[in-house]
Amino acid sequence: MNEITTIGLDTAKSVFQVHGVDAGGNVVLRRQLKRRQVLSFFRKLPPCLIGIEACAASHHWSRELAKLGHTVRLIPPRYVKPYVKSQKNDATDAEAICEAVTRPNMRFVPTKTKEQQSILMLHRTRHLLVRQRTATINAIRSHLTEFGIVAGVGRNGVEALLKVIADEQDDRVPVVARDCLMALGAQLEMLKRQALELDAKIMASHRDSELSRRLEAIPGVGPRVATALVASIADPKAFRSGRQMAAWIGLVPKQNSSGGKDRLGGVTKAGDRYLRSLLMIGALSVIKRVKQLGYTRRPWLAQLMARRPTKVAAIALANKIVRMVWAMMVRGERYREPVALAA
Repeated sequence: MNEITTIGLDTAKSVFQVHGVDAGGNVVLRRQLKRRQVLSFFRKLPPCLIGIEACAASHHWSRELAKLGHTVRLIPPRYVKPYVKSQKNDATDAEAICEAVTRPNMRFVPTKTKEQQSILMLHRTRHLLVRQRTATINAIRSHLTEFGIVAGVGRNGVEALLKVIADEQDDRVPVVARDCLMALGAQLEMLKRQALELDAKIMASHRDSELSRRLEAIPGVGPRVATALVASIADPKAFRSGRQMAAWIGLVPKQNSSGGKDRLGGVTKAGDRYLRSLLMIGALSVIKRVKQLGYTRRPWLAQLMARRPTKVAAIALANKIVRMVWAMMVRGERYREPVALAA
C-alpha cells in the first residue's frame, strides 16, 4: 500500500470516518473508527496532513493529533460543502474534507489553546446566565400582572415586585402563587450572584493578559470585549488585513454583485454573533458619549452620524474598531488617540 500523505477526518460523537490518499491523490484508506481508537490509529501512521471540519470539538482533536507529529488543518464547514460529490454521509464528508484541505487557496481556522477556550467558556456561561436572568424577570413580571400588580421598567421596578412577593401581609397575591414567585425570586438572586462571580473571573483574566489590557485603551473596548477578542482570535496573522477580520466577524455589507454592477445589502452577520454584539454595544456607547458631549476626535464619525441612522454609524465604528484591533495585535502597538482636526 502506498504511503498516506493526506487524510480527511470526519469527526462525530462516537464514530469517526477516515479517508486517506497518497501523494498522487489515489485513495488508499477508507475506514471507520470508534472514538477510543482514534489516537492509537494515528499514532501508528507516519506524519501526514489531516483535515478536520471546524466544530466544537475540533480544536481538541487538532491539539491531540499535532502532539503525534501530524499537521492538522481546521476547515470551515461551508468551505467543505462544495467538495461533497454525492449524497451526504460520513464517507463522502471525509472524502470532501480530504479534497478541500489540499486546495492551495483554502482558508483554515487557527487552533485555539485550552486557555482561549476556557475564557470563551466564561463568556458563554455568563451570557447564558444573563439570558436566564432576563427570562426569570419576565416570568415574575408576567405572573404578577395576572393579579393586577405591575411595576416600572428597570432594576427599581424588579426590586419593587420582589418586595411585594416577600410581603406575606399583601393579600393581592394568593398563597400558592406566592410560593411559586418566591422560588423564581430565589432563582433570580442565584443567577445574579453567579453572573457577578463570572464577571470577576473575566476581569481577572483581563488583568493577566497584556494584550487584553492594550486593547482596552481603544474607545468602545472594555474588559469583556478585549478578553473576548483575545480568546476568539487565535492567530490575527491568519487575516491579511483588518478589513478581512471585520468581514470574518460579519461587520461588512453583504454582496450580491454581478455583471460589473455592485449590489450591497445589510451586514453579512457572519462569524461569532456574541462577539459582534459586544462590538456593537461598545460602538453605541461611544456614539452615545459623542451625542452627550457634542464633540469627537473623529470627524468622519460626526459627519456619518449627521446623515445616516445611529445603528449604521455604529456598524461603521465597530468595523473601524476591529481594524484597529487587528493592527495592534499584529504589530504589537499601543492605541494612539487621533488628533482632532480643526473645525
